[in-house]
Amino acid sequence: MNDDLPSLGGETPLSTALTEGKQIGYEGFELGKKFPRELQALKTLFAQYGLSLVSGWYSGRLAERSVEEETEAVGPHLDLLAKNGATVMVYGEVANSIQGAPQPLYQRPRFFSDAQWNRYCRASEPLRGIHALARHARELSYHMGAYVDACRRRSTDVADQRSRRPAVRCGPHHLRGRRALNVLQRHIARVCHVYYKDVRPEIVKLAHNCNWSFLGAVINGAFSVPCDGCVDYPGIIACLAEHGYSGWLVVEAEQDPVIAPSYEYADKGYRTLRALVDGTFKEAA
Repeated sequence: MNDDLPSLGGETPLSTALTEGKQIGYEGFELGKKFPRELQALKTLFAQYGLSLVSGWYSGRLAERSVEEETEAVGPHLDLLAKNGATVMVYGEVANSIQGAPQPLYQRPRFFSDAQWNRYCRASEPLRGIHALARHARELSYHMGAYVDACRRRSTDVADQRSRRPAVRCGPHHLRGRRALNVLQRHIARVCHVYYKDVRPEIVKLAHNCNWSFLGAVINGAFSVPCDGCVDYPGIIACLAEHGYSGWLVVEAEQDPVIAPSYEYADKGYRTLRALVDGTFKEAA
């Protein structure tokens, strides 16, 4: 199922996803659009399947709103997660985002000056920007997309430099190719939540050269489950183990289930990652 492209897996009942995920071996799920948003209904649903609520995406607009406005807006979502046992919220900046628009990838929004970066990220008195929001949320991973793009070293590093206090912890998400391990090594002390999906570099190259949109890249198979692309997952797992990471590892596929059958790829992602984790973390211990 895909929240950005509801047509992908839109016919799949939530009960099927939860049943098959549990059968494969997954221990929890993140929220998606098919999940209820009422506190008791959500708690009952996860208890029914013996699964944990891992976290839940929040579409933030801190780039165009004040911290006070954003804190008030995120409150109900944060409360729903916390009361269902989740310890992390995934914060994704969507102001001016082209993620769901038919626009080429190069048209993503950008901050062009230090003043803009400072407003968004810097911890100052009174607290402002992403740091202040993280302090309110206590455990906040902001999504590497839109204004902060993990593909580009400057944007990731600038966000890190502007947010020095430990309340802000960057979750490596959608890291592409061989750069993924380098980014993780530079920011490992700040990581509290990790997503995994793999990248097919030949499709990503076409996406950029042919000016595809983000959703066009998804439809054409730019992403897959771990160890089905070019990302150095043995190296990433080894880095996490070496630094004692103990949070969630979330598997994403983001593919057309007609071409990449959901159960087959969910199972493949779980088993390949499980084998890496079991072997690497046992060695580290």
